[in-house]
Amino acid sequence: MADLKDRPIGATATLGKTGYPAIRSVTGGELEIVTGSTQPGFNPLDLLLASLAACMSMSARIAARELGLAHSFEGVGVAVSGEKAADAPSRFIGFTVEFDFQGALDLEQQQAIAHRAEEICTVSNSLAVRPTLVIGNA
Repeated sequence: MADLKDRPIGATATLGKTGYPAIRSVTGGELEIVTGSTQPGFNPLDLLLASLAACMSMSARIAARELGLAHSFEGVGVAVSGEKAADAPSRFIGFTVEFDFQGALDLEQQQAIAHRAEEICTVSNSLAVRPTLVIGNA
């Protein structure tokens, strides 16, 4: 993955009296948030799951290269779902990450790539611990 020292990271969300939040990355990416159950688009929970899926897919490609399997790695799809807690506070209590590898990789190679991807992925590493959350005013 890209060296974060070379890429600014961060995001802002703005919300008016009505409507939904609009988010913007420090590099200029923009995304509208939705909350209705039938609205197409991303809600905050989708974004968390999408971040894990994207990170794991990129990490799988790196892992394949590290493990000497790049010649057999044609691509990967990663599906992520989360299980929400039944009690308060509102949170995910677990994630399921499913890899769909393309290429000439046997099951053992696929598992090795998936496990190495988890070790590489900044998002999975952050979710594995409880990171410090500092709250302040701008």
